[in-house]
Amino acid sequence: MKFKASQIAEILNGEVEGNAEVEVSKLSKIEEGSEGSLTFLSNPKYTQYIYTTSASVTIVDKDFVAENNLNTTLIRVENAYKAFSQLLEYYNQVKMNKTGVEQPVFISETASIADGLYMGAFSYIGENVKIGKNAKIYPNVYIGDNVEIGNDVVVFAGAKIYSESIIGNNCVIHSGVIVGADGFGFTPNDKGEYTKVPQTGNVVIEDNVDVGAGTTIDRATLGSTVIRRGVKLDNQIQIAHNVEIGQHTVIAAQTGIAGSTKIGKNCMIGGQVGIVGHLTIGDNVRIQAQSGIGRNVKDNEVLQGSPALKYGDYNKSYVHFKNLPKIIERLNTFEKNQNND
Repeated sequence: MKFKASQIAEILNGEVEGNAEVEVSKLSKIEEGSEGSLTFLSNPKYTQYIYTTSASVTIVDKDFVAENNLNTTLIRVENAYKAFSQLLEYYNQVKMNKTGVEQPVFISETASIADGLYMGAFSYIGENVKIGKNAKIYPNVYIGDNVEIGNDVVVFAGAKIYSESIIGNNCVIHSGVIVGADGFGFTPNDKGEYTKVPQTGNVVIEDNVDVGAGTTIDRATLGSTVIRRGVKLDNQIQIAHNVEIGQHTVIAAQTGIAGSTKIGKNCMIGGQVGIVGHLTIGDNVRIQAQSGIGRNVKDNEVLQGSPALKYGDYNKSYVHFKNLPKIIERLNTFEKNQNND
C-alpha cells in the first residue's frame, strides 16, 4: 500500500512542508529511515537523526524548528507521537480489511453468520454457530458446535475455539490460542490409576478482550470459566477450569492460573507468575514477575517472591538474602569465639 504525504496529512489533520506528492509504503525508525518510508520525531534525543534520515516523510510537532537543511518532507501535527500511533492504527485497519470467503472452507448449514465476514481458507465452522457482524476468521481456524461470537471479532490463523464457548464483541484471538479445551480433571482410584472427570462447562469471554498467541483457556468442569470485559492476556498463558478474571486485568506471558481461582479487576500480573487453585485475589493487586501465589490476596496488595511476600518486605529481605554467606561466616566466627571463652 502506498500513501502520499498529502493523504497522510489529511488523515492526521496535519500540514505538509515539502513535497506533498511524495509516496511512502513502509514505516521505519528515524535513524533507520530509507527512501519510501515514513517515520516520526517526538523524543528530543533523536533530533540529530532528522538531518541524516533518508525517510521520505517525517511526522513532527508543529513547533519543531529545523536548525539545518532537511532531505525529508515534514508533516506538522499537534503531537507527533500520538499522530504516529493513530497512523499505525489506521494502517492496521486497512491491512486487515479483508472480506469474503476463501476456498476451501466448511460452514455448517445450521450456522448463523452476519454481514461482513472474512473467512480464510481451510477454516471450519460447526453446527449452530452464531457469528456477529464484521468478523475476521483467518485461515485454519476451528470453531466448534454451538459457539457464539460477537461483532467485530478477529480470530487469527490456527486458533481453536471449542464447542459452547462464548466470545463477546471487539475481541482479538491470536494464532495458536485454544479456548475451551478440557480442564485438568482426573480422580485416582484404589489402584493409583486416574479416571477423567468430564468437563461439561464452557468458556465465556466478554467484550474487548485480547488473548495472546499460544494462550489456553480451559472450559469449566461445571458452569463457566470467565474472562471479564477489557482483560488483556499476553502470549502463552495457562488459565485452568472455572477460573474467573476480573475486568481490565492484564497478565503477562507464561503465567499459570490453577483451577477455580478468582482474580479481581484492574490487577497487573507479571510474567511467569504461578497461582495455585481455589484462591481469591482482590482488586488492584500487583504481582511481580516469577512470583508464586499460594494464599488469598487482599485488594491493593503488591507482591513479589516465591512464595510471594509483600513487595516492601521482599525488598528488605533481599538485602539479607544476598549477604547470607557473609552473615553465616560472621555467626560461625561469633559462636567459635563464644565457645573459646
